[in-house]
Amino acid sequence: MAAAPAPQVICLGEALVDRLGPLGGDPATAPAEQCDDRLGGAPTNVACALARLGTPAALAGRLGSDAIGEAFRQLFLSRGVDLSALQSDPVRPSRIVLVRRDAGGDRSFGGFAGDRGEGFADQALDAAALEVALPPLLREARWLQVGTIPLASPASAAALAAAVRLAAEGDVALALDVNWRPTFWDPAAAPEAGPTEEAVAVMRPLLEQAALIKLAAEESRWLFGSTDPAAIRAAFPQQPAVVVTDGGAQVAWCFGSSSGVMLAYPVAVVDSTGAGDAFLAGLLHQLCQQPQLLDGGSAEAVRFASACGALVCAGAGAIDPQPTQEQVDAFLAGRL
Repeated sequence: MAAAPAPQVICLGEALVDRLGPLGGDPATAPAEQCDDRLGGAPTNVACALARLGTPAALAGRLGSDAIGEAFRQLFLSRGVDLSALQSDPVRPSRIVLVRRDAGGDRSFGGFAGDRGEGFADQALDAAALEVALPPLLREARWLQVGTIPLASPASAAALAAAVRLAAEGDVALALDVNWRPTFWDPAAAPEAGPTEEAVAVMRPLLEQAALIKLAAEESRWLFGSTDPAAIRAAFPQQPAVVVTDGGAQVAWCFGSSSGVMLAYPVAVVDSTGAGDAFLAGLLHQLCQQPQLLDGGSAEAVRFASACGALVCAGAGAIDPQPTQEQVDAFLAGRL
């Protein structure tokens, strides 16, 4: 049997379950049959989306030795995601995120479930194990993709720092999706709260090393007081490519000499969960195929990525509706 192709993108971070409660109900107390459990987590979504598109990907993360961990492993195997940097925690459970839905379906964060007093597996991502697992993967990889959630816990922050250092030593580019989630830093924080000065200070080294930074418009206002990708790019000595997404409205970008604004593709939205992760996967997929797009001509890559995000919105959950290359091509062919 031929060996699996080496991952082009290593996604590092959380794999977790979003537990959607019944409309108007509480997922913490509702019967299991009234809740909808969805596998997710931004790095997980990106890795699965990349693999579906045809770009080999790996997930570097940590899961509990539990039913959720096994469900994720089966998902990754079915998608062809490389698991050589995936850790198993014998003590801490996989994280469950409780998501309330009001009568109209709008969502809000309701805390976490499953903690037995030691925290969650993703918080205990082990740096020493990564130092062994990552170097063989980095030899062939083009990108290390990360978010900021691992920075919220000491062990996972140390592991993230080790991975970023190893990537830099191996000349592997860093892609950062800010993905600010205040409740991972402080469970009592309001879900809509912006980052504290302390959190921004912890994020800063990542921002200063990234070759590609993806932010939601709200995140760009919090961090930079601007949604202009060119202004954000100019704030860093490494002059990263910058993409600012604004949900179903538009996406703005600045890659090298190329910049622009594009309206989002109009689709009938079933569920917008994971649309930004599919967008990022589409972008990295294009950049792996055509690395020169990072320096210019980026409209092609942004158009492809936007189609990935739109197609995910047309189905339920973040992972199941992720498109193949052929599905994206067909979608775009109908919109020329």
